[in-house]
Amino acid sequence: MSTITIEKARIEDAEILTDIKRKVFNAEKERWLSYAENIVDYNIQPPGYDSIEMGKYMICELDYFKILYQEELVGGVIVTLAGKHRARVDRIFVDPDFQGKGIGSSTIRLIEEEFPQVISWELETSSRQLNNHAFYQKMGYKKIFESEDEFCYEKCIQVDATVEVDTREILIQGDTLRQGNLSRLQVEQSNMTETDFYGINGSHLTFSNSNLKGAQFSNCNLSETRFQNINFKKSLIPDLNFSHSEFAHVSLGGVYVHDTTLGEEGEPVRFERCDLKGSHFKSCNLNDVRLIDCEMEGMRINNILVKDLLEAYEVVHKKR
Repeated sequence: MSTITIEKARIEDAEILTDIKRKVFNAEKERWLSYAENIVDYNIQPPGYDSIEMGKYMICELDYFKILYQEELVGGVIVTLAGKHRARVDRIFVDPDFQGKGIGSSTIRLIEEEFPQVISWELETSSRQLNNHAFYQKMGYKKIFESEDEFCYEKCIQVDATVEVDTREILIQGDTLRQGNLSRLQVEQSNMTETDFYGINGSHLTFSNSNLKGAQFSNCNLSETRFQNINFKKSLIPDLNFSHSEFAHVSLGGVYVHDTTLGEEGEPVRFERCDLKGSHFKSCNLNDVRLIDCEMEGMRINNILVKDLLEAYEVVHKKR
């Protein structure tokens, strides 16, 4: 009898899990996108799916489980918890050589058992992956959104109908709520357009699947805050202290960074595995900056090609 289990992934699993992801999503591309070379479908080939570093990030920061079939690692499932009672299946993948053995359906059930507090599960899949639609519907998911490129599904878990009475005291004066105890409150599907929050203790608040376009945060303590899978397009982020913060797997196309320092401690910034093609650094202090193992084709310093500078250095160095 086959045994299917899940275990929390570890950093040392990143390479083999990435190999399986690459195998799975490349096969999906061949199956569903082979007819259209110019189409980009991030559900079929998620950003960073073939990156070991992205895999390590997800293992460290998300709930990443490896799938074992008769104790052999054959796939993975990545979950993001959204508040107390909601979660999303970000990715689920099974080695094509082991598909058709009920591994996917068993994994869905095991994940639900792993998080019994979750009453609503969500996920997205490509509109092109017709087999996925049938699979998720079989597992109890219902379509809640559909576009030309993407289908969104939700599965609601039945829970005990016991109602707990909340005796909080809330004082409302006109359109202002004062001194209200809203701690541990679950707010869902609510319209809070143009609502103001002032003098609020909102430590460990969770915002998920929410439209916060145009939101303003001023004079707020956001230390230890986490921003994951967020659209920051055209945002203004001035006068902030990002000391000791980490930016990983971020799209910086068109970002303009200016009048920026390294803070009072002067700790240097580090860029690793970054694509900075065509970037401009002007009037910057680059003392003690080091470039190691970097592609520098076309890179210029004071309009002089770095390639020419290095060649000149080699010529002078050989003459010594």
